[in-house]
Amino acid sequence: MPPLEHAPHVWARLRVDTNCALRRGAWYRVLRLTRDQAVLQVTRERVPVERRLLQTVFQPPTRWSVVPRPQDAARVPEQWGTRYAVCPACHGRAPLNEFPREMRCPHCRDTFPIAWDEHYLKPR
Repeated sequence: MPPLEHAPHVWARLRVDTNCALRRGAWYRVLRLTRDQAVLQVTRERVPVERRLLQTVFQPPTRWSVVPRPQDAARVPEQWGTRYAVCPACHGRAPLNEFPREMRCPHCRDTFPIAWDEHYLKPR
C-alpha cells in the first residue's frame, strides 16, 4: 500500500498491554498502513507494528491517556502508584494525583483534558 500522503492523517496507539517499541498510552503518526501492519513515526524512526495491536484515529489526539501501571513497567517511578498519564502531544509521562479535569504537561508545557472515560488498557 502506498504511503498515506494523500489520505487523511492517521494516529495510532497500543490497544493491548504488550512490550514493544511503543510507549503505552502514546499516540504516534501513522506513515503507512496495510491490512496487517502499520508503520509509525516514533521519534525519528519508522517502526512497523502489527495492526491488530493498535487503535487508530483520524483526528489528532487532544486528551491525556490514563494508563494503568503495567506489572513490568520500566522507568515509571513507584511513587506514581497504580496509574499515570501520557501527553497527547509529546508522549511525556506524568503522575496523576487525584482526578483533575485537565493537566499541564511538565515536558512540553501544553495543557490538555484527561481522558478519564476511555478505560485505556482495562477490560471493558
